[in-house]
Amino acid sequence: MFTMDFGDRPLEDLLDDAGLRHAFDKNREKASAYARALAMDALPPFARRTGEDQDHAAIEALAHEIQRGFKELVVLGTGGSSLGAQAALAIARYRPSTGVTVHTPDSLCPFEMDRLFATLDPSETHVLSISKSGTTAETLAQLLAFRAWLEPQTKRPLKDHFSFITEPKPSALRAYGEALGSHIVEHPMDVGGRFSVLTTVGMVPVAAAGLSVEGFRHGAHEVYKAVGSVPETTAAVIGAALTHTLAEHRGVTQVLLMAYADALRAFTRWHGQLWAESLGKDGKGTTPIRAVGPVDQHSQLQLFLDGPDDKFSTFIVVPSYGKGPRLDPKAARDNGLDYMAGRTIGDTVTCQARATQDALRARGRIIRQLTINALDEENIGALFMSFMLETVVMAHLMGVDAFDQPAVEESKILTRKYLAELE
Repeated sequence: MFTMDFGDRPLEDLLDDAGLRHAFDKNREKASAYARALAMDALPPFARRTGEDQDHAAIEALAHEIQRGFKELVVLGTGGSSLGAQAALAIARYRPSTGVTVHTPDSLCPFEMDRLFATLDPSETHVLSISKSGTTAETLAQLLAFRAWLEPQTKRPLKDHFSFITEPKPSALRAYGEALGSHIVEHPMDVGGRFSVLTTVGMVPVAAAGLSVEGFRHGAHEVYKAVGSVPETTAAVIGAALTHTLAEHRGVTQVLLMAYADALRAFTRWHGQLWAESLGKDGKGTTPIRAVGPVDQHSQLQLFLDGPDDKFSTFIVVPSYGKGPRLDPKAARDNGLDYMAGRTIGDTVTCQARATQDALRARGRIIRQLTINALDEENIGALFMSFMLETVVMAHLMGVDAFDQPAVEESKILTRKYLAELE
């Protein structure tokens, strides 16, 4: 699980205007009531999946099938069909390998496709194609390309090289999988792509890579239970209420998520889609910014510190004092780096995260820190659930539907039209 703090002072002291505090209290009360209703009555499908195991057998069966026959797994999917899995899989590289190596070419890039074809062994490669609707143009194009690459180079039945996750309704992707005779796992009808990380969409790649589906879901479920029992103290409710208050009364138009662990880089990308696609509607919304520390201290921090005060910032940190290589004291002192002598890489990162937040707070910014105690399945699952609930609660406060995406659908329709018109 994780903890939340706002620095050395309680949040109420940081809201230094009586009107601002009153607005926040009202928004938190409204957000808490909605969150409690969600947890007790409404049961959003993405959260319900964490408390049941009806799809567990299907997940494990496909994951074991992939592990038994192949060393490489290519996940074809874009947006919500890929970003959640990438965020979950990022911790796998810090463990001894117990599953397949997973590749996620989520953007339709000819150069990346050529690179994969040049480096993968066709006989050891399985392709998992994911599309909720079964009509995603990018995924279908990648699928056709991978079949053309695999078919002349493998002696196995072609159907064994492919599996599919899509809704249980007619679509191009489902028809393709059925024609091949390949394994098809259901994408839940009631869960949108950007909320699907804890469903089959994110959990099949996780299981194939040797990570624990139960761990991710347990961490998520614990957050969900907390929101149902004491919503007013949870990060999801406080984050939504605070962001909405600052947007209404302080001109905040952007939300920054900055993670001080490279394993959370993909998580910030997942959050960017979740927040933007759920809330950017009817002329409303706040723009997500993603950053990873300490590298982005050298690329974006100047703007965060000295640019406009229009951002609400959340930092995710993993305690790392004493972690990583320790710097040789003599070598450090010989080079005039006494402050580094005997310190670890983790000591440096921890101090950088603290320094960045303190510098922002000194400029009057309200900074939220979420601290996870390890890069493991339960902690990442908890973060997934917390940010999904925060997004849904924020949509309620804004008065928009968190689950539709009308503008994106318009773009997809036009893409298909333009492709059909090419000579």
